[in-house]
Amino acid sequence: MATEESNKVSAELRDSFGKGAARKIRAVGKIPAVIYGHGTDPVHVTLPGHQVSLLLRKANAVLDLDIEGKGQLALVKDVQKDPVSQIIEHLDLVVIRRGEKVTVEVPVHVEGEPFSGTIAVLDIPTIKLEVEATHIPERIVIDVTDAEEGTQYHAKDFTLPAGATLAEDEDLLILNVVVPAAARAEDEETEAAEEAASAEAEAAEGDAE
Repeated sequence: MATEESNKVSAELRDSFGKGAARKIRAVGKIPAVIYGHGTDPVHVTLPGHQVSLLLRKANAVLDLDIEGKGQLALVKDVQKDPVSQIIEHLDLVVIRRGEKVTVEVPVHVEGEPFSGTIAVLDIPTIKLEVEATHIPERIVIDVTDAEEGTQYHAKDFTLPAGATLAEDEDLLILNVVVPAAARAEDEETEAAEEAASAEAEAAEGDAE
């Protein structure tokens, strides 16, 4: 039996389709899915709901499927969820083969604290990479420790894992270090008040003379 940490998943072939059939599948704690790609006919399967839900916490999950005795690697391409309950309604899986390259969106993880008074704003939360299908990184890390206002991080500034290549425009802006608008407005108000006080003091000195 597969453990929760394992990506080995037992899949059952299904021949019933439509919303009614999908509801029945979900009612018993399973997830309907379709597997396609590499010129093969789409294969409709049913997956164990709890195990797959845990695996989907990782972006670009790869499932090592056992389809009634036949092994098949598949990349999770699309997850359809109920907008209210967030229950997984359906999965689209793409056939992959060991050693082949795939293009995926990998989450960007920000570490460290930028220079005091600034914040790191992630304009784009993922970065597109071409990687080996069975070695997709969970995330790409960028360290913003002590980065000053105006510092920008583009796609080309990220350190990529071995075997990965950038599949984005290298000049794509991913992250900005800025001063928060509220703090900037407060600084401007303080500066204006100080200038006004200074002007009043100068005027008072002039009157005294």
